[in-house]
Amino acid sequence: MNKFAGISLIFMGMILFVSCTHANPVEYSQEKIVMTGQKLDTATFGTGCFWCTEALFEQLEGVISAESGYSGGHVKNPSYKEVCTGNTGHAEVCQITYDPSVVSYVDLLEVFWKTHDPTTLNRQGADVGTQYRSAIFFHDDEQKSLAGEMKAKLDKAGIWTDPIVTEIVPYQVFYKAEDYHQGYYDQNSSQPYCRAVITPKLEKFRKVFADKLKTAN
Repeated sequence: MNKFAGISLIFMGMILFVSCTHANPVEYSQEKIVMTGQKLDTATFGTGCFWCTEALFEQLEGVISAESGYSGGHVKNPSYKEVCTGNTGHAEVCQITYDPSVVSYVDLLEVFWKTHDPTTLNRQGADVGTQYRSAIFFHDDEQKSLAGEMKAKLDKAGIWTDPIVTEIVPYQVFYKAEDYHQGYYDQNSSQPYCRAVITPKLEKFRKVFADKLKTAN
């Protein structure tokens, strides 16, 4: 059984037994926001370079926005240059605003686990440093519970040879990255890093999650 199949079986079980209605975190508020009749929730994930994370999650049906930024550190309003030193404590993250009536937090977690290596400490491939750590910043107790339970089940199932090192920590603040980072892949798909790293991952992602992607208008 390959890694994707093993993770999928675990998530199928979680969907059967866990409620997927979530509480109300939003990027700059503790209350749910209402936009054109939709009640929206927020998820914050670190899976390495945020260019890649954003490019994947923005493809999902039910995701309203996916923004690149920084979380988990001690420096206020950090710049990309500062975060890249590894001294700010921040991770590169993607802040996802989504409609839970269309895509659940469990769905987002499945994408999270399947699209990066959660067993490599402070690195993803050639990207090395604490800013590239695997991280889930939970916005409420339900997100904390779901993320922790899934991590434990995946570790127990031995999906990966090495143990999962993903940190699951409380969300505190999100600093939006500089404008040129937003929608980076869409604007720079011919750039060498995008061609070598993001494009192959995006192509694989579209095949695996074909039934969860936005349809062309």
